[in-house]
Amino acid sequence: MYSAIARNKRNTWFILAAFILVLGAIGLLAGWLMNNNWWVTAFVLIFAAGYAAFQYFFADREALAMSGAVEVGREDAPRYYRLVENLCIATGTPMPKLYVVDDPAPNAFATGRKPEEASITVTTGLFELMTDRELEGVLAHELGHIRNYDIRVSLIVFGLVVAVGILADVFLRVAFFGGGRRGGNSQAQIIFLLFGVVAAIVAPLLAGVVQAAISRQREYLADATSAMTTRDPDGLASALTKLEQYGRPLQKANTSMAHLWISDPLRPGAVARLFATHPPIPQRIERLQTMGGRF
Repeated sequence: MYSAIARNKRNTWFILAAFILVLGAIGLLAGWLMNNNWWVTAFVLIFAAGYAAFQYFFADREALAMSGAVEVGREDAPRYYRLVENLCIATGTPMPKLYVVDDPAPNAFATGRKPEEASITVTTGLFELMTDRELEGVLAHELGHIRNYDIRVSLIVFGLVVAVGILADVFLRVAFFGGGRRGGNSQAQIIFLLFGVVAAIVAPLLAGVVQAAISRQREYLADATSAMTTRDPDGLASALTKLEQYGRPLQKANTSMAHLWISDPLRPGAVARLFATHPPIPQRIERLQTMGGRF
């Protein structure tokens, strides 16, 4: 199990590093096409880093606002508070803020840049569907995201993904308005125009694939962390089975934060599954059952 956790962490950082290198290559190519104006390359890298940093500091509050989450305390949700408090004591994790979303769709997510500033959000539908054992597995999964600093990586990736989309749009506009001429060479202008079109189409798709790949790795990692925390992987496996059977789209589903939820809140079709931010639940259950045989 520990080797699986280490492998997931390595894969996540490898994908993120490759994504940044591709972004830098796009900037270099754009600078070369624009008469060796390397300030374009610098702009690409600085803009992407700046936008990712902005999202890093503010995306957690955006996610809570977009989901319609309401903060609760011990008196408002004693069952919820008790389970999270026990998990925090067992793992030595600071108590996160607790939020509830009034939605019949069973789901949950965690957010926050570090454990001291983290929060866990669950829907009312999750409370109604899960037993204490299953709910503990779900909450340990979300606490695992916090302990593993998954949310920090997710927020950075989210910022980079959005930045790529904006940059692709800028390249396309520059190409159409003639910003890429190399000494009046019409052939170079055509090349830059093609680059702008390809960037506008391929870059967001590539960013979506990268975001999905990292999110899937983090979901597997959080499942493993939950199993290690509760010593009961079958509890989370049972919860995931119910999420597979009774899951439904959220009333306030948002594509930009879909990767944060424990279960995909959008229910994508066959074509969209390539960009799905969650691994298939049957695969997650199979891994948990394999872990259960090792305890």
